[in-house]
Amino acid sequence: MARTRGRVGGENRAGAFFLATLILWLVSVLFEIAFNGRTELLSVLAGCCFYQAANWVVRSRVSRDPLFVNTAVSLLHATVTSSSVVFILLNLWLKDGYKDIFEHSRLVGATWPWAYRALCFSCGYFAYDQWDMLQYRLYSGWIPSILVHHLILLICFTLALYRNVTINYLILTLICEIHSIFLHMRKVRRMAGIRDAKNVVVKIEWVLNWVSFFVARLAAHVFITAKLIIDASKFEKGIELPLALFGMAGMNMLNIGLGIDLFGAFKREMWTSKSNHRRD
Repeated sequence: MARTRGRVGGENRAGAFFLATLILWLVSVLFEIAFNGRTELLSVLAGCCFYQAANWVVRSRVSRDPLFVNTAVSLLHATVTSSSVVFILLNLWLKDGYKDIFEHSRLVGATWPWAYRALCFSCGYFAYDQWDMLQYRLYSGWIPSILVHHLILLICFTLALYRNVTINYLILTLICEIHSIFLHMRKVRRMAGIRDAKNVVVKIEWVLNWVSFFVARLAAHVFITAKLIIDASKFEKGIELPLALFGMAGMNMLNIGLGIDLFGAFKREMWTSKSNHRRD
């Protein structure tokens, strides 16, 4: 009983901390828009409103289960964001080719067409999702990794948007949303009761899940981290490089944890399926 009270108390304190950081973030964004004339940041608020509206639609038309609603909206975000990133890169290739696409000055000082708006919109999602998880307590532990992940992204994205630097770097990090599509599809599939690992759909989903994890998430983030380290001497003195390295270190650590969790889920699903077929 004492352990349970201690765990709940720890989660309450974690929730209060992350709620406070979210409020401070919102005040900061509103201040930039209202007092510094940064109207381009309205796309951040548009992202918040869009995904909150999607939340209300799913809740009223499909299911009132907070976890299902959150997962469905997360799937929508992963689809919209990964499509946006692919569109931006494809548009860049058709316009200029891939020559010098990873050149330092283009990644740090320039902004690809549509990249700023896409990053603003995605930033709005992470703020919405942080609020939704806090509101319905869709997290666990004293230091919930999902809330830490969102806080890191909000800090990195927002500061980059304020200073209008490293926008293209951050767009590249969002390639990982391709993998997020299959993560959220797996959760929705299991909520729908499709759990047989011998099912063809499940097998295909796991293949796509693992391929996208290693290519779109793990390899992409390792590449970006290596690029930052190689080009470290090219950065001007300031917060950009330390913040970028801090953000990518956090992302890579979370990716390792995600990979371990994913492997555990894969083993459990395979083992459960084998056990069920033996009973049959």
